Amino acid sequence: MAIKIKTQAEINLMRESGHILANVFKEVEKIIQPGISTKEIDKFVYDYIRKHNAKPSFKGYGRPPFPGSICSSINNEVIHGIPSKKKILKDGDIIGLDIGVYYKGYHSDRAFTFKVGNVSEDASRLIEVTMESFYNGVKKIKDGVHLGDVSHAIQKTAEDAGYSLVREFQGHGVGANLHEEPAVPNRGKEGAGPILKTNMVIAIEPMVNMGHHAILIEDDDWTIITRDGSLSAHYEHTVAVKEDGVEILTALEDDEIVKKYLG
Repeated sequence: MAIKIKTQAEINLMRESGHILANVFKEVEKIIQPGISTKEIDKFVYDYIRKHNAKPSFKGYGRPPFPGSICSSINNEVIHGIPSKKKILKDGDIIGLDIGVYYKGYHSDRAFTFKVGNVSEDASRLIEVTMESFYNGVKKIKDGVHLGDVSHAIQKTAEDAGYSLVREFQGHGVGANLHEEPAVPNRGKEGAGPILKTNMVIAIEPMVNMGHHAILIEDDDWTIITRDGSLSAHYEHTVAVKEDGVEILTALEDDEIVKKYLG
């Protein structure tokens, strides 16, 4: 399937979707604390999205149909964790929330790994490096650049810090469908891969393991865990390629993390 170049009207709609999603993350951060279940977080997010006349992209997606509105992945869970009333957050946990919003015919996709209470220095560093790898990749984006340049920057940042990148899952195009071309690997060679064009929209999402890159899938057919039990962090935004850079569609103008890395 060909890579779709979005019209400006489509990007405007995706920005609307992305800003709903950005506000979801802004609000959900307030309830991330020891004692809350991932099921409660899921309900909070579902209610917020529906209140804003949008739909959660993930609910019912795939085979078997995903049962939640969010993917909630704790500690050694990499991605696709299913919300459950039995999964209660504890002080020192890290939790990756991956959330999608479908609004006016277009999806947006974002993930962030939150700290629960007081976390270890090792966990904090893992989260920081995961974000740094994302932004080092994003800094490479502009019209005419090879996607491999982005992937290589992500890989170099994570691996230079002593971590590994999950290989079986990667970023993707986003638009009227949640997953579109191109695939956006988190590992790659400079000068390789598709050439980025203005108004391509992609989700970039490094999944960084503290230990080995190998993963396993749980019996629920969704939850991905690290094979060695090490911590994993996940960070993602939906971005639009511009002539001389990038627009992060799933961030608000006052996003402090974006300002920190991109100015």
